[in-house]
Amino acid sequence: MGRVLAGLAQEVGDLLRRRGLTLGVVESASGGLLSHLITGVPGCSDYYKGSIISYSNEVKTGVVGVKEDTITRYGVVSEQVAREMAQGGRRVLAVDICLADTGIAGPSGAAPGKPVGLFYIGLADKAGAYSRKHDFPGDREQNRMEAAGAALGWLKEYLLNLKRLE
Repeated sequence: MGRVLAGLAQEVGDLLRRRGLTLGVVESASGGLLSHLITGVPGCSDYYKGSIISYSNEVKTGVVGVKEDTITRYGVVSEQVAREMAQGGRRVLAVDICLADTGIAGPSGAAPGKPVGLFYIGLADKAGAYSRKHDFPGDREQNRMEAAGAALGWLKEYLLNLKRLE
């Protein structure tokens, strides 16, 4: 899976470079894995500006700008928090596009209605912020890899669709 993800990171990087767009990342449950994949691509400094690993709620609210009320109302693992993480990261990192993730990698951390493997991926651009829900069936490491792959895959889809719109 690592080789597939590295190839996907390369494809995304090529698309970002051709489009002249910058990227940032705010990670929670993936813990820096997504940033690691992106920075594994030679020349990524052309488009990648940086990341925030917001593992704690204090970093999510204090650095990234997620509203405490959003966490209280919906829980930290929610589509609303994923969107606010992506929006806040886009602002703080001053990038065109920001990806974010929040989830329960496992093996513990499950709650009623929020099982291990539940992730929300956020994506923010100048038009707004969006999120997608994912349920991954693996162990901790597999779930983190799946989340990183889902984020990169969505970004690739977004960039390809953006190209068609012009």
